[in-house]
Amino acid sequence: METVVESSIEEQLISGDLQQGKNDDRHLDVSNVPVSASQDILLTEDKAEDLCPESYRVNSADEIRLLSIADNFQRQYSQLYPDRKPLLLCPVNEYGVKKFVSTTLRPTATTYPELFTWEGCACFVANFLSLDSLEPPVNLPRYLFSSTAVLRRQRATCFEYATLLCSLLLGAQYDAYCVSGYAVKELCLLDQSMQDCPLLDTEAKSVSSEPEQQQNKYTVKPLKELRSRFLMQQEKKKQDAEATLLQKQKLQEESKQPCDDPLRGLRVHCWVLVLSGSRNIQENFFIDPLTGNSYSTTHNNFLGIESVWNNLNYYVNMQDCSNGCADDDEEPQVFEMPRSWVSYISISKKDLETRWPGGHKLSYYRKAMLEQCAPYLRPDGLVICLTVYKDLDCTEVDRVKEWYKHRNDYLEEKEVNKVDNFTTERFTHGQHFHLLFHRFSSQTSDAVHEMEFSSSHVDGLVRRVLSPSEMTELFEGRDDFLYYRHVVFSQHVQFSDMATAADCTQFQKVVERFHRNSSKPANEDVAERVFLLTRRQIEVTYHLEDHRFIPSKRVFFKPQESTEQEKAEDFTADMVSSFQVDPFEKPLSTLTLYHMLLALMKDEEKVVLQIKKSKKEVRNILDYREQEEKAIQLHFSPWTTAGAAQAHQQRQEMERVAMEEQRWLQEKEKDTLAPFLIRLDDGETLSTEDAKQLHQDCLAEFKQRLVEHANLIQERLEKETQELQKKQQWYQMNQLHLTEKEENEYQIHCSKKTLEIHVAMKRLSMYLLTHTHTLTSSAFSNPHHKTRLLHPEISNRS
Repeated sequence: METVVESSIEEQLISGDLQQGKNDDRHLDVSNVPVSASQDILLTEDKAEDLCPESYRVNSADEIRLLSIADNFQRQYSQLYPDRKPLLLCPVNEYGVKKFVSTTLRPTATTYPELFTWEGCACFVANFLSLDSLEPPVNLPRYLFSSTAVLRRQRATCFEYATLLCSLLLGAQYDAYCVSGYAVKELCLLDQSMQDCPLLDTEAKSVSSEPEQQQNKYTVKPLKELRSRFLMQQEKKKQDAEATLLQKQKLQEESKQPCDDPLRGLRVHCWVLVLSGSRNIQENFFIDPLTGNSYSTTHNNFLGIESVWNNLNYYVNMQDCSNGCADDDEEPQVFEMPRSWVSYISISKKDLETRWPGGHKLSYYRKAMLEQCAPYLRPDGLVICLTVYKDLDCTEVDRVKEWYKHRNDYLEEKEVNKVDNFTTERFTHGQHFHLLFHRFSSQTSDAVHEMEFSSSHVDGLVRRVLSPSEMTELFEGRDDFLYYRHVVFSQHVQFSDMATAADCTQFQKVVERFHRNSSKPANEDVAERVFLLTRRQIEVTYHLEDHRFIPSKRVFFKPQESTEQEKAEDFTADMVSSFQVDPFEKPLSTLTLYHMLLALMKDEEKVVLQIKKSKKEVRNILDYREQEEKAIQLHFSPWTTAGAAQAHQQRQEMERVAMEEQRWLQEKEKDTLAPFLIRLDDGETLSTEDAKQLHQDCLAEFKQRLVEHANLIQERLEKETQELQKKQQWYQMNQLHLTEKEENEYQIHCSKKTLEIHVAMKRLSMYLLTHTHTLTSSAFSNPHHKTRLLHPEISNRS
């Protein structure tokens, strides 16, 4: 925007050309006046002047001119509009220096995708800072710290909240402005105790957003449901009573709400305005920096506007805000704003990960408390804990829902319902038993357990519901087309003693259902089979044939097994009851029915084993989950600061262990006893027997080495002797044909070999004389070591 210096603004202000009540905004010009603020508000960490840029401590010439015009404007504004409150123009920074509010804004673009949108920026600012309330709440603050100082302190007033958020939005190319005005008490004090928790709103929306089944007008109408009018009247009375009770509770809650605020319309607040036009923004809206929530510009939480500014201009609202806020009209600026005195706003990756001051935040809502933690802050991986209460005083807990991240047991969500006494756990993919969902009333196996599994389960199981009286399992993608199994136990399943329960529990009824197998005829493809174990009966129902309304069915009665008193009952055709839809179909022979019964009885045994296996798997899952809860560990991602630090520590630990192991190996190489200590179970502490055995092993090893050394000398002697003999034989065969040169070479060779043989015999003789006693005891007292025979002469010497 082109800038223009307006020289007659003072005359216009004095002459009253600025008409009150007109939709008009005024901007400021500058002059040279030195400024110094009181030093009673300073950051302790910023007292060292050499740690900050000079712009924090000294005003430039342009800033001095701007402050002069701002002071002049403030005086004339107060004279012209004595009923209006002073404007926030030049608050004091952390070094006690006055700075114009527009120059405190520092547009900053970040490289983090989380801060590319206004939602991400607002969420970060609301979470990362904690509120310093204005004191008194009806006055403007005397100081406005830079965003760099605010990020270090992680504490801020609403004006500092808005300054940081507006700087980030301007850097993200939004047309954003800071707004100084008035708001309701709850917004100014960050009081959300009468608002519904946003997580509860999300859950309600997810439930209501489930797609409704569209009714087809051509479908067959269901049969009329026959219900008792008396029961319907009783149910209606019950519903009316519940509605009345709910209405009374609502009235009581409304009566407990706080009274009207005596300071309504006077409480000072600062928020952010985002104008349409940039970044595909279609409509102007407000952002409350304390919560990160967006509002329309006509929302009743905002009661009035005094001024609006960005990094280029400052606007004063001249409209009547007695009925709330309305859109401001923008005029061209007449002064080029000095560059911001604030350094580049640096947000580290660690700041984005920790989010909240100290990595932890506690928020109170209507009948709810929300606890939020940074990843890796809690040893159990907890990141969100939502506690829902039954009453407004938050004394009686209704349910507790927790969210986890990076756990080694892959637990993602856990909800404990205090009313129904049920616990629900949800897991991500990767759990040991492929468990995705688990709902139970207690951790004991005798309670009701509802489980869901991923498609990776070995037998295609996707859901299991187990109670002491029955069990239901659902399957998907099985080769045998089984998709449903229901088991009814004749007595309660007791899992405290798993082996006894598996052997003694009687199954009263087992129902299995199968999908259609197109490779078989419908009247041969089993749709359902029922094993009535207590009645020794098996019912088989087949799939419907085309253009049929009734399926074929067979009932088999198992023959009695042999006992000590009676022999086994023979199979007869009366033991099968068949119903064939097609009357012209040839009935099956007795032999075929007998083979079908045998196959069904084998399947029954397999089903019983599978049921016992399912019960055992439930027990194993519960035991495994109990062990996991006792030894929770977190998976550290190397792409996070905490993960990188953890990886660095692990790498240092691995290097330390490797160095210690290398040092140990080097020491062991020098240790002559190391090969013998390895043979013992415990080489650190030796018993008397171990010490004696170690002594015998060392002595035997030493003797063996002596014998091997003697054998090496003997082998060398024999080798030299054989070579001399071969040369002598060669000479005897060729002496008549040898030349004089060959004669001389032969003589030299014989002399050399004779000398080598003499030296070898001398060495062997001296070695044997030195170690005669050791070699003799080695050869005869230790049969475990084998030695080769020595030369006869050497043997005689020894």
